[in-house]
Amino acid sequence: MAVSESKANLIRRAFSLNLTAILPIERLSGMTKILLVDDSKFLRLATDRALTRAGYEVSTATDGEQAIEMAAAEQPDLILLDLLLPKIPGPEVLKSLKKDPKTADIPVVVFSGLSQRNAARLEHDGAFGYLEKNELGLDKGCEGLVTAVRNFVQQLPGKKREPPGSSKKTSETATTAGEIGAKARGNGLAAVHARRS
Repeated sequence: MAVSESKANLIRRAFSLNLTAILPIERLSGMTKILLVDDSKFLRLATDRALTRAGYEVSTATDGEQAIEMAAAEQPDLILLDLLLPKIPGPEVLKSLKKDPKTADIPVVVFSGLSQRNAARLEHDGAFGYLEKNELGLDKGCEGLVTAVRNFVQQLPGKKREPPGSSKKTSETATTAGEIGAKARGNGLAAVHARRS
């Protein structure tokens, strides 16, 4: 994704004025911002690295309380939320995010090791989608996760953004909520569930 000249100038000025802590550079550059919430240090680091390499701007939270605070402050484009979290469990985090007007419109994809039988309840509580960690083949690499996240990002209301260098042919990319599950199953990700719009 090319950055317009005015955005490029704004970014240069932000760096020259040392305003990078104030101005959200990822918004200026058009990158999709993802908040990853997981208490597993290993999985959090591996997922953060994979998504960053894929061109996403990633921030991380290690517990439910931190997730709620960061979501309100950073306004990410998408939240990947584990269910088993310290301080505030994932389902309560989801409910809290959906009740707060500041975070209610942020799509939340549940990213959990628990089985998909929770997906319908979580969808009712406002989840945008569900990714079952065990079915993503994370022990073999993060390609399946990156593909699933890319498919969710393409569904974001008014966004339809991909990270730089990840352009795919339209026929290779799932574009509707119903196609995400089918596309993911075709990639061996049987437990991806997307909310029907």
